[in-house]
Amino acid sequence: MASVSNHLISSFSYPRGAASLARRGDSPSIFRRGHYSFKSSSDVNGNKFGRILACAAQTGRRQVEIVYDPEERFNRLADEVDKNTKLSRLTLFSPCKINVFLRITGKREDGFHDLASLFHVISLGDTIKFSLSPSKTKDRLSTNVPGVPVDDRNLIIKALNLYRKKTGTNNFFWIHLDKKVPTGAGLGGGSSNAATALWAANQFSGFLVTEKELQDWSGEIGSDIPSFFSNGAAYCTGRGEVVQDLPHALPTDLPMVLLKPQEACPTAEVYKRLHLGKTSSVDPLTLLEKCDQSGISQDVCINDLEPPAFDVLPSLKKLKQRVLAAGRGQYSAVFMSGSGSTIIGIGSPDPPQFVYDEDEFKDIFISEASFLTRQENQWYAEPTSSTSSFSKEEMSQTGE
Repeated sequence: MASVSNHLISSFSYPRGAASLARRGDSPSIFRRGHYSFKSSSDVNGNKFGRILACAAQTGRRQVEIVYDPEERFNRLADEVDKNTKLSRLTLFSPCKINVFLRITGKREDGFHDLASLFHVISLGDTIKFSLSPSKTKDRLSTNVPGVPVDDRNLIIKALNLYRKKTGTNNFFWIHLDKKVPTGAGLGGGSSNAATALWAANQFSGFLVTEKELQDWSGEIGSDIPSFFSNGAAYCTGRGEVVQDLPHALPTDLPMVLLKPQEACPTAEVYKRLHLGKTSSVDPLTLLEKCDQSGISQDVCINDLEPPAFDVLPSLKKLKQRVLAAGRGQYSAVFMSGSGSTIIGIGSPDPPQFVYDEDEFKDIFISEASFLTRQENQWYAEPTSSTSSFSKEEMSQTGE
């Protein structure tokens, strides 16, 4: 029978108040008047723990088992440290989206349009750095792209203001937006930034509210924002704020290329030129089912905003036609995302050769991408192989 020191005994968790006696330096009676043995063991995962068997001297029968698990004790201490450590900095990926199909199904009394769309997050995105500010009156936003508003016109600031209004918290931030998603592209870059800011504000507050609450609130400042709180793939209806998670996301190894000319398509102008009588008559649920069963094809990728967008920007129509003609066999589908002006080719990360050869496209934005999802209770993570994006002019300057 091995002897166990009082120091070792004081490290154990005793039953029924025994631990409080040990803290006072008074060993429990079962140790003072009885005998005990110590045995080292391992659990099924190989974690070491100690077991003491103590027997009272009075009866010689009663046996008390006390288990000491150092792994568990360490985890408790780590949790306590985490609980008391306040988050001060956070860097998050802010991915954009594409609309695999976009049906406009009617006009609402509030002036908005009803839509039905297969929304999917992709691997192209911005990076946003958040730091707690000592100020309790104002957020400060900076960005690497000139012309992007940094005041309360920016959806990031609107999102932070919304979070404080809804929760009563008073955290203000310094934010730097490293922008890679082009503006006016129909890729929801600003909406993603807003969703990411809401997530960040909630993380700084110790996840005070649920993702569902963030999703519901976000529709107050933008129709596309709620869809970013999906798992990455969603069927969106209403103004876009009614979001249904799709259990079967599109394959994340399916490549695509994004082509965006310098010119943008103002969303308001595109909707102004929309004629509901000229939109597709295909049931969006049929498109959804077909995409789920057979994958992406040209006949699935219907966008009712293409005709009015091509009316606003005729060169965009020409770009789509050129990509379709040049990429036969290379792309399973070529279509415009959102209200434009990005043309997407699904099936290859490479743009067609004419984009490199002709000066007309010297300023075009080019990016490869893939579909992206997120894990439950986690924000989107930037893929380990970073997405390549560039303009033709940048490419020529690097000698490629």
